[in-house]
Amino acid sequence: MNTLPNRWLMAAAAVLMQVCLGIIYAWSVFRGPLEQHYGWSKTESIAPYRWSILFFTLAMILAGFWQDKKGPKLVGSVGGVLLGLGCFLAASVGDTPLGLSFAYGVVAGLGVGFAYVTPIATCVKWFPDRRGMVVGLAVMGFGIGSLVFAPLLEALLGKDPARYADTLPNTFLMLAALFLVVVTGCARMFRVPPEGWKPEGWNPPVASGGARVDFGPKEMLRSSSFWVLWVVYFLGSSVGLTAIGESAPLVRELAGTAAVMSGGVALGVMSLFNGVGRLAWGSASDKIGKQTVVYAMFAISVATCVFLLPGTRDFWRVLAGLCLVGFCYGGHLALMPSLCAEYFGAKNVGANYGILFTAWGAAGFTIPRYIAAILEEQKKAGAVADGYNQMFYILAGVAAAGLAAGYFLRRPRA
Repeated sequence: MNTLPNRWLMAAAAVLMQVCLGIIYAWSVFRGPLEQHYGWSKTESIAPYRWSILFFTLAMILAGFWQDKKGPKLVGSVGGVLLGLGCFLAASVGDTPLGLSFAYGVVAGLGVGFAYVTPIATCVKWFPDRRGMVVGLAVMGFGIGSLVFAPLLEALLGKDPARYADTLPNTFLMLAALFLVVVTGCARMFRVPPEGWKPEGWNPPVASGGARVDFGPKEMLRSSSFWVLWVVYFLGSSVGLTAIGESAPLVRELAGTAAVMSGGVALGVMSLFNGVGRLAWGSASDKIGKQTVVYAMFAISVATCVFLLPGTRDFWRVLAGLCLVGFCYGGHLALMPSLCAEYFGAKNVGANYGILFTAWGAAGFTIPRYIAAILEEQKKAGAVADGYNQMFYILAGVAAAGLAAGYFLRRPRA
């Protein structure tokens, strides 16, 4: 008789894996050295970040279907190998926007996508009694990744532009070795529970009023509930991903000499709130309801982008605003896998959430590029502060649209 694994050990492995995958949020630390060493523009230095988000999303779709059929161990291991390979290639061909976009954006982005879905889908199945909490815990690791990596990257890259020719490729090589070992090692710990397994003393809630239990991907796509959920996810991700992508340059250019910490350290602090927000909002959703949490996250984002961030160069005010946005954004990453399982069932959650995750990818690929172009134009005109104010008000409008869309969130009917 096979002994069941300790589900909390898998949760711990999920957190560690997600911390490594959270390197994607630390990209803004690379932007300054790339712009200084190679003379790249803002739109060029943001490109690898955008492409990594796009291919992260595409991999999520494929990986979701694949892990539902073959299990999380194989798919997560492939993700670790691709992430390591992408960072290795970045060290070799990362001296051009095209080369770095391919290495870090395409190859490493695919690796993050393959690895990211496996701990989420695994934890959802092992913790049907605490879905909001455990998904929040797992993706908290992803959110706090830049808390670990942003200061580390700053230390590895250094502050001397004359050394960037060496420190840029060397940093990518160190990341490649780390991810190959840690991400693939964590993936080897995952497995799915036996058919019909449930936690001791827990009974699943009975579906009422004709609500469906399990939807396949095609059935889910025909449901209006899916598309409302997709729009809410897109709008919430647009605010958070844009703020994360611009956080280090924002601190450097807006707060300037008044900043009491570097852009990378500030990004790390923001990521701490991003990660804590995932656990806090995920746990809160189990108690007060997921729709209430959606309202609260968007409302706080609107208030922050309208009243706190615009018109200031005060470092602490800027940092507080970024942390609030990160805190709310983190909740979306915790809530959406849980809502996907709640609305469409846990049986096909890997594939279904992979499809839903396209909202995150669409947001990350389009909105940061749009904002970067605005900031570039204002910088050329000598109006950096005006550019950031414009960004804040645009993000406030996006969050307000999300607040309105949240009203239409409904569980699908049969």
